[in-house]
Amino acid sequence: MHDSNRTTMVAQFILVGFSSLGELQLLLFMVFLLLYLTILLANATIMAVIHCSRTLHTPMYGFLFILSFSESCYTFVIIPQLLAHLLSAIKSISFAACATQLFFFLGFACTNCFLIAMMGYDRYVAICHPLRYTLIMNKRLGLGLVSLSGVTGFFIALVATNLICDMPFCGPNRVNHYFCDMAPIIKLACTDTHVKELVLFSLSILVIMVPFLLILISYGFIVNTILKIPSAEGKRKAFATCASHLTVVFVHYGCASIIYLRPKSKSASDKDQLVAVTYTVVTPLLNPLVYSLRNQELKTALKRVLGMPVATKVV
Repeated sequence: MHDSNRTTMVAQFILVGFSSLGELQLLLFMVFLLLYLTILLANATIMAVIHCSRTLHTPMYGFLFILSFSESCYTFVIIPQLLAHLLSAIKSISFAACATQLFFFLGFACTNCFLIAMMGYDRYVAICHPLRYTLIMNKRLGLGLVSLSGVTGFFIALVATNLICDMPFCGPNRVNHYFCDMAPIIKLACTDTHVKELVLFSLSILVIMVPFLLILISYGFIVNTILKIPSAEGKRKAFATCASHLTVVFVHYGCASIIYLRPKSKSASDKDQLVAVTYTVVTPLLNPLVYSLRNQELKTALKRVLGMPVATKVV
């Protein structure tokens, strides 16, 4: 227990996670380890290709570079501890470590939400104002948008973490999750949490729905512009440049909405863990795979970096 002057009395939490699976935890360890290494390798590959290819030194790929870096940090906050707990009988985490994990998890998660929205704005400018693209999306604006995403994301994370950690926790201390997320921690508070939950819900709307709506508005203008393109080939290329981003948008915001934008439910914790696996493991893996498999420019640049032959069109 902490000092009697502190409102927080619980010194550590027990992350129940996948404890009920028994010996299957070893199999889960191998699966998550493989996925984690793949995530790191895939994101590192994208960052290396973008860095080494001058043709990809554009705002669009600059945002993708930062997103890949942020996703790698995001998974680093969660997965290594998950792997350690899958092999350990002791699944405890100190109150300070839990608060730190919550802060960085929320910080990178919020930053990713804003970065994906910025990428939507980049696509809007590229398709709706192609002649002014380089003038509008200059280096200064790109750095400003990235900085704004990071500063805003971590400021919101700081506010949310302070709201949660300021609550009194006097037992029980068993968290029905595999990492320190907002809802499972709040459930353990021994005080009325309705007001703070309302504030946190409002922050969730700000982080998830506002960027998502801005993306939808951007794509409304994009679709309107694409439909005015006379050639079918032109329309196909325009839609192709947006396909990767849209796939990431719906998966990312969809999973986040399921967890953070729904009525409170005490019986949904087990399902929450399955959804959490999606947005902490699958989505960070999906992002680089989607962009590498569906983006012709990135695939061509990767082949060049690897010294593989690149097919050229004969006119």
